Amino acid sequence: MFGFVFAIIILLLIIFLILSGLYVVKQQTVAIVERFGKYQRTSTSGINFKIPFGVDVIAARIQLRVLQSEIVVETKTQDNVFVTMNVATQYRVNEENVTDAYYKLMHPEAQIKSYIEDALRSSVPKLTLDELFEKKDEIALEVQKQVAEEMSTYGYIIVKTLITKVEPDAEVKQSMNEINAAQRKRVAAQELAEADKIKIVTAAEAEAEKDRLHGVGIAQQRKAIVDGLAESIQEIKSANVGMTEEQIMAILLTNQYLDTLNTFATQGNQTLFLPNTPNGIEDIRSQMLSALKADKGSSNPF
Repeated sequence: MFGFVFAIIILLLIIFLILSGLYVVKQQTVAIVERFGKYQRTSTSGINFKIPFGVDVIAARIQLRVLQSEIVVETKTQDNVFVTMNVATQYRVNEENVTDAYYKLMHPEAQIKSYIEDALRSSVPKLTLDELFEKKDEIALEVQKQVAEEMSTYGYIIVKTLITKVEPDAEVKQSMNEINAAQRKRVAAQELAEADKIKIVTAAEAEAEKDRLHGVGIAQQRKAIVDGLAESIQEIKSANVGMTEEQIMAILLTNQYLDTLNTFATQGNQTLFLPNTPNGIEDIRSQMLSALKADKGSSNPF
């Protein structure tokens, strides 16, 4: 009976020792195990065993996931403008160098911040404010390379460095906004002036084309009248009525004059001043013949 109880006690003790020595490491995490204060091994994810009663101790659990640190750096550009830069740095522990990450560096985030501040304060003063905005991605890549080289000796990998914000001094920012607003207003004024110019030129061209077409229409109308008169004269001549060319022209012009008066009368609301003497029509006919004779030297439609 005593032997059975003793065996149960021994069994329970063994179970207790085993259970007390078991520990679990989560995914994307490693555990630093020390034995009597000295590094013993690095345990990966899953169930692991250590010697209990303080012989083996889990000194630290280190995450292997990517971590992000937000850093604010104030520096000055080449044109003496103070800027505040927000920098986001993503980093993680190198799985092949976990011991250095734990034993060589106490505060990795503070160390990364120091390296980034030093890199930015040596790069940004070489650039103007405009160049800083244009080349911020190139600066971030350069800073990443410098910091990655330094942090690799401590077992850390710099995954990505981003300059998320560049904020100039408030007065400088206000001045830049005013300059941009003035430039935009000037461009807008130039565009409006150009639009007005196009309108004026287009209207002038349209008016000139209108006048040209009007002149062409009048010329064609006059030519048609002259051609009609010439044709009528030729027809009367061919009829052998014994009339001279001047007499024929007088008759045709008188008919044309009367037709014109009839046209004015049918249009309504027209005021026309005519000679009131008995010889008024004869005077008009004589004037028309004189005008035709004057032009006859240059062009004779008959």
